[in-house]
Amino acid sequence: MEDAAGLGAEQAIIDGMYVRLDDLRAEATDRLAAIRKEGPSGSPQNRSERDAFASLYEDRIASLDAVEDRLCFGRIDGVSERHYIGRIGISDPDYVPLLTDWRAKAAAPFYSATARDPQGIISRRHITTVGRRVAALEDDVFDVEALRSAGRNAELTGEGALLSALSARRTGRMTDIVATIQAEQDSVIRAPLAGALVVQGGPGTGKTAVALHRAAFLLYHHRERLVASGVLVIGPSILFLKYIDHVLPSLGETGAVSTTLAGLVPGVDASIRESDEVAAVKGRPSMARVIAAAVRERQRLPLDDQEVSIDGRRIVIRRQDIADAQARARKDGSPYNTARTTFVREMIRRLTTQLVEQLGGGLDEADRRELEGEIRDNRDVRIALNLAWLPLTPEQLLQDLFSRPHLLDHAAPRLSRADRALLRRSADAPFTDADLPLIDEAFDLLGDLPGGEARPGGPSREEVEYARGVLDIFGGGMVSADLLAQRMAGTRARLTIAEHAARDRRWTFGHVIVDEAQDLSPMAWRMLLRRCPSRSFTIVGDLAQASSGGVRGWTETLGSLFGNALSERTLTVGYRIPASVTDAAQAYASAAGLPVSPLSAVREVEDAVRLTRADDPIAEAARIARAHADRLASSGGGTSAVIAPESRLTDALRAVADAPEVSVLSPRDAKGLEFDVVVIADPVSIAFRPGDLYVALTRPTGILEIVHDGALPPGLG
Repeated sequence: MEDAAGLGAEQAIIDGMYVRLDDLRAEATDRLAAIRKEGPSGSPQNRSERDAFASLYEDRIASLDAVEDRLCFGRIDGVSERHYIGRIGISDPDYVPLLTDWRAKAAAPFYSATARDPQGIISRRHITTVGRRVAALEDDVFDVEALRSAGRNAELTGEGALLSALSARRTGRMTDIVATIQAEQDSVIRAPLAGALVVQGGPGTGKTAVALHRAAFLLYHHRERLVASGVLVIGPSILFLKYIDHVLPSLGETGAVSTTLAGLVPGVDASIRESDEVAAVKGRPSMARVIAAAVRERQRLPLDDQEVSIDGRRIVIRRQDIADAQARARKDGSPYNTARTTFVREMIRRLTTQLVEQLGGGLDEADRRELEGEIRDNRDVRIALNLAWLPLTPEQLLQDLFSRPHLLDHAAPRLSRADRALLRRSADAPFTDADLPLIDEAFDLLGDLPGGEARPGGPSREEVEYARGVLDIFGGGMVSADLLAQRMAGTRARLTIAEHAARDRRWTFGHVIVDEAQDLSPMAWRMLLRRCPSRSFTIVGDLAQASSGGVRGWTETLGSLFGNALSERTLTVGYRIPASVTDAAQAYASAAGLPVSPLSAVREVEDAVRLTRADDPIAEAARIARAHADRLASSGGGTSAVIAPESRLTDALRAVADAPEVSVLSPRDAKGLEFDVVVIADPVSIAFRPGDLYVALTRPTGILEIVHDGALPPGLG
């Protein structure tokens, strides 16, 4: 039973923290209101300064609002000092610390201290709050004698903060694990920024949560380096992004951009999933050479010279002039469309020189510019120069490459005829997910079309110095001097990192976090490496969950990309999935020959795995899922899902049409998600891709129902 006096004492402390939080929020709100009240009057510099301060206070308010829930969740006691641990750091008006940010060095023992290595603390307290009310306390004692000497009781209460948190039902959104991060997870979160860190772990080990907390940790400890460029978080699906979208803001961070690979290629609809055979070809690293050859092919030499008439005078578009101008344009290595501008300018200059010579020379600069305009506007000249070097979008390049056999044969002579046949399609065929890395590769070589928007320039040194002075007065908060200076520079510079990145496909990030990384092709990795030239990555995945199969090790997959900068950590403790579900999934994975990681489950749920035989597995799975949904709704809520083969998703959706609270997903769409109850329909059909069935088997945090028609994959019988 909880000590009422202990609860009351902690409640008083927590109340004080919330009073201070309210004061800070009110102070920022008042300052923002005062700035807005001034209106848009004054000089452009004054308006820019007001906009910058407004942005500063808006960020501050957003940060304070995001930590309202579970502001403080822990306490660590040393022999002579005590720290309360929470989502952000808070001090009183006299700068006396009230709450220590969970990412601060002083908070590290809260996560990593053990009885063997107490790291200077004698006890750790987990504080559970509901709203602003302290609901429960639990103490872990590392030094009983020291605790008694300090005058505190050495009693332990509760079932354990970690297991208590894990017993909570899923809500459709990931519950952040700040208060229950364990030592092996904490070592990943606090790993150095440099290099590529692979986090390998089986289902339920908290890989995704650890990766997101690592993003918050890096943004906190490397703010000067990362705040202007940001952290990119890549997830496997839009569903997954919705599932995690509250985690970083709840940790006090807004400097990360979360998206899928498709989000890195704006304006391209690639919602169709490519077939495995074709995706395997498109994902090969050799496709980079194919795209490069296809780009080079679009620069062509005419067979002969061509005469054109300019106001009755004949000039010649010489084949040799085109060759020379193309060579000159390619010389500085500029992207295709940028170099084309140089090519056109050089050709217009040469043609103008011909015309000037016919007119006897002696023309001033204004007359020459007029002649250049006439030549540039001539229809025959435009056609000839476009045939030699046509402006091109990545999408058009790919459509032409795959719909015109002669272009593909020329660009991909090393591909087998069978592989080239797989790539061919009609010119109006929609793009697929496997096309995205190829489109991105093409954009890197082609660049923007003429008139495309360039990336805004950075602030001047004077602007940065001025902004640093502002921050010294008002406190930096979530904004660096560089970013504040950008916001003061004008409207476009006040864009968020996400808005900047969306406008500029060449935007580069300071760090990239990749979830479900086992499914990325070599071409997809090239796509991500372009976004982070420093090659600072956190790579999260499970080799056994790879949909494509054939992935045997991270070094084999990524060693050529990161070299000696690649390191690997393994998470071995399963916190969410019941032990019996883990055992069933591991048995199947071993029988299927998947590269299974060591995994020890810490939760037991009675009767968690259930097998049901039915002539129509889809219909029966729907019936079972509806029954679970009704039960969960009547007992406090929860989530349930039917996972069906991709070929029968439509049937499954139709079967649960009267139960919208039941999610219906393919195994690939279920990656990274969790549900209280998962009903798998027709596991044999799903096992066509062994990794997909392993994914499906490991989505429940409560009950796993397997509905089959009499046949079961190996290990599940």
